[in-house]
Amino acid sequence: MLRPAFLLALAAAGCAPSPAARSDTAGGADAAGADVPLDSGVPALVVFITIDQFRADYLDRYGDQLTGGLRRLERGGALFVNATHDHANTETAPGHASVMSGRFPASTGILTNESGVEDDYAPLLESDQPGASPYRFRGSTLFDWMRLADPGARALSVSRKDRGAILPVGRSPEEVYWYGYNGKFVTSRYYHDALPGWVRRFNARRSFHALVGRAWTPLLEPGAYPEADNVPQENQGRGVTFPHRVPRSESAALPALTQFPWMDSLTLAFALDGVSALRLGAAGHTDLLAVSLSTSDAVGHAFGPDSREVHDQHLRLDRWLGAFLDSLYRLRDSSRVVIALTSDHGVAPIPELHTLRTGEPAGVVQMDTIVWRLQARMAARGVPATALRLEDWMLFVDRRAFAGAPALADSLVADFAAAARRLPGVARVETPAEIARRDTVSDAVARRWLHMFAPDAPIALAVTLAPHRVRGKRGNGQHGSPYDYDARVPVLFYGPPFTTGRFASPARVVDMAPTLARALGVRPAERLDGRPLDEALREERP
Repeated sequence: MLRPAFLLALAAAGCAPSPAARSDTAGGADAAGADVPLDSGVPALVVFITIDQFRADYLDRYGDQLTGGLRRLERGGALFVNATHDHANTETAPGHASVMSGRFPASTGILTNESGVEDDYAPLLESDQPGASPYRFRGSTLFDWMRLADPGARALSVSRKDRGAILPVGRSPEEVYWYGYNGKFVTSRYYHDALPGWVRRFNARRSFHALVGRAWTPLLEPGAYPEADNVPQENQGRGVTFPHRVPRSESAALPALTQFPWMDSLTLAFALDGVSALRLGAAGHTDLLAVSLSTSDAVGHAFGPDSREVHDQHLRLDRWLGAFLDSLYRLRDSSRVVIALTSDHGVAPIPELHTLRTGEPAGVVQMDTIVWRLQARMAARGVPATALRLEDWMLFVDRRAFAGAPALADSLVADFAAAARRLPGVARVETPAEIARRDTVSDAVARRWLHMFAPDAPIALAVTLAPHRVRGKRGNGQHGSPYDYDARVPVLFYGPPFTTGRFASPARVVDMAPTLARALGVRPAERLDGRPLDEALREERP
């Protein structure tokens, strides 16, 4: 059941408190009952938290204003301050596929957001959003290794985003839920034929509906924020000052709530209900709870990383996360809980603001016109437009579609490369073979691109923009580059197996799963790209 500290947080958010969750498991055991002891001091519950678009510098930037869960984890855990995603396309789907697999996109097969989890053969339950499943994901994750060690292990993965919920646990058909943009947490038929009772009860409380028309105002007094409130370059110049109000009509408000901080509080509340209903960490197994918190990404895209809105979002998230930990520790013995925290990517400053504040060149680069011109040539030869596409600065060319005109494919690739190189803001246009010949030790950009190239992916070219050039629209924060402002994220471990302190040694997000595996005493089921961060582990471990 939800406990008082978290109820207070939800009340402050204007959400209805949760009654005690009832177990949906056979036998009807009390979900909040006493923990069943595990042998050998192995943790009963692993909690893996991913904060979408959470830059590594935010923990220091907001400093002593962080008084809740982020502060607790930072002060009491092992924090790697020079950690990165070591792949080039720093987007949500590739990042979430790497966090718990210990492998780069080249191994997981999740190269872009567009080719992440959408699946027409896995329609959603009680939502008209696109179907989703992990069918493109390759290989195994930490939870698979846990199941191999103990078939009784259970997992719950929750997010606002479908890819944020699905990819951390890979192809495992466990309890996986995300927001349906309609006031409900939902899943797809890959996982269930109907929503379980505990999910239906959570949705029936209509907590999202209670936020219709609510105003988002700063948590602290204006003087506590060094960022200006009225910055016309933010949010494409629209609605740049507080308060920001949820639409007053229900039909508009329920989809729009993904842009407001309360989305994270409800995601955490739903996760807690799931821990109770599924008896995670209380049934004699090491279980897994994965939570991906997505609001920072929505707010960061709209207002950029240097905004008052992003500042306030993380202060709220910090406090909600603190209340979540308090409630979780009332449900489960804290000495049997392990927590890991990271992000799927960082973010670049809004280009116009970066130039204004630093004098350095920045801007938006668009290549749609080049692609359309090439696709027009393809149409004239009867080649479908889908045979050539630009996704996340990778040019994909399906040469099978050019079977009757192989020379055309080569000509199109060469013409694209020449046109792209002429665009201001483009630094490099290279084939995978050209990148492979570079010194990937000293050339981080080349190394990160190599980690994107799945052996069977039809990638003809990779485009690297100059620093602080981004794709997308003006007046928004963007990410997706191989540069450190997009790649650097926190890597943090907390709990009895781990030491306390800050580590300056380099670390990568793909190191997290092998580190947790070593702490749990389980073996990865395949060769990994990451390595255990032994410096974070206490000597006394399973």
